[in-house]
Amino acid sequence: MIKNLIRKVHLWLGLASGIIVFIVSVTGCLYVFNNEIQGQLRKQAIWNEESKQEHLPLEELWGKAARYFGEDKAIGWANLYRNPSKNWVFYTYKSNPEKLTYFGMIEHYESVYINPYTGEIAGSYDEEKDFFSVVKFLHWSLLLRTPIGQPIVGWSTFIFVILLITGMVLWWPKSLKKANNRFWISWRKKTTAYRKNYDLHNVLGFYSLFFGLIIALTGMVWSFKWFKAFVYVLAAGTATAPEPLVANSVVGESARETPMELALEKAREEFPHAAGFRISPPREAADPLRIYVREKEGVYYRSAELLFDQYTGELLRSKKHEDKNFGEKLITANYDIHVGAILGLPGKILAFLVSLFCASLPVTGFLMWWKKRKLRQDFI
Repeated sequence: MIKNLIRKVHLWLGLASGIIVFIVSVTGCLYVFNNEIQGQLRKQAIWNEESKQEHLPLEELWGKAARYFGEDKAIGWANLYRNPSKNWVFYTYKSNPEKLTYFGMIEHYESVYINPYTGEIAGSYDEEKDFFSVVKFLHWSLLLRTPIGQPIVGWSTFIFVILLITGMVLWWPKSLKKANNRFWISWRKKTTAYRKNYDLHNVLGFYSLFFGLIIALTGMVWSFKWFKAFVYVLAAGTATAPEPLVANSVVGESARETPMELALEKAREEFPHAAGFRISPPREAADPLRIYVREKEGVYYRSAELLFDQYTGELLRSKKHEDKNFGEKLITANYDIHVGAILGLPGKILAFLVSLFCASLPVTGFLMWWKKRKLRQDFI
């Protein structure tokens, strides 16, 4: 009785969310190796011949990027790297949140790669039309603006969590003998298409369960503020939210000639082995200059944030990895867990395969339902 109810819940929730789960799984699968693929496609723009000379002042490079973009396109942020052979990347981005779709919403989203030693432009890209940008936004909110698309993705993911759990209940065998037949696929020449679908759904569903749950739950952290808060409280052991990192620049302070360069030098002194720095310029007169520090290449879980006076380059406040409680560290690591990067290349391969398996589940589930429905209609 209970199992029949679970079977019906599993079926109708699967049919209701299947197309969204398929899209999100496929795009997630495609996006896992985005950095590696982009590294090959943009090789000429990313790398330079290593120079032993000092890089040009950040203000000078910033000015070159600003002139390249034009007066109507302000620089939103820049990524700088410790690796002397990597060029620095400057981005400009502007969106209209009132528009419905991704392509209507993005007014401009561009990048320019600049050699930090010579100031030469190594390459530029229209990020709005970049394949992986489109894939990311399709994964994020179905190419709809975030307040509309992300709840659809979020609730579909929530339903998928229920489907994984109910699927495991339905998979659970009554005896060990039957269990052995559910761990792998064994087909014969006479095996029907329906049976093949059934086996694929069962076996791939079983192997997707644990890591599929992790991927789905980490995705829900971005979709729902309440779920993010729940994860934080559970991990931190306290309902007290972390203190926001805020500080103000002193307006009227006699400005240094190169405050951004001074701030970068101090960040490098503080984190001499950091893989990279992301600099976000101030928007208002009293806003600080923000530098996000990525301590390890390819991951974000070890990171820090530094606030500097935009006029003098003096450090105002900082929050290092060591200063965070476990809840903050877990939230910071959410992306790395989601894409498997927390386990390096093996973790990303695992995330790729699990996403692929998850994409197959709504397909095989639908085909089984359709076949049964057709048989009933033929019988009637």
